[in-house]
Amino acid sequence: MTELPPLRTARFSELTPAELYGLLRLRVDVFVVEQACPYPELDGRDTEPTTQHLWFADDDGTVLSTIRVLHNGEDRAIGRVATAVSARGRGMSARLVERGIELCEGRTIDIGAQAYLEGWYERFGFRRSGPDYDEDGIRHLPMRLPAR
Repeated sequence: MTELPPLRTARFSELTPAELYGLLRLRVDVFVVEQACPYPELDGRDTEPTTQHLWFADDDGTVLSTIRVLHNGEDRAIGRVATAVSARGRGMSARLVERGIELCEGRTIDIGAQAYLEGWYERFGFRRSGPDYDEDGIRHLPMRLPAR
């Protein structure tokens, strides 16, 4: 496997305008354009003071892969896992999820996974926590990683 670029982490107030634009652009490219799901990508959770944004970028600053970690009361959530088509297969999303789990400091973590990725999330210890559901025309399922 090739070496990954440095992993970056920031809260909303710490993001530069260019970093924020890159994160949002990648998420729109993947979730809205590639997956053909017009939905409110800007849900207000990015700006919460406790939200942590994690990402990899190339030397030019182009965001290649990203996730966000949310506080949901005592629990945490990992979401908006997205990787650019050109950067897939390099292990970036896996490294981001691993780091996201570390940042959750032993809290229970929930995710809303696209159903076809159930096995991929299971490798991190996540397990199905409810029935499948439709979100914007894509089958999802709730998954949970109990506090460790």
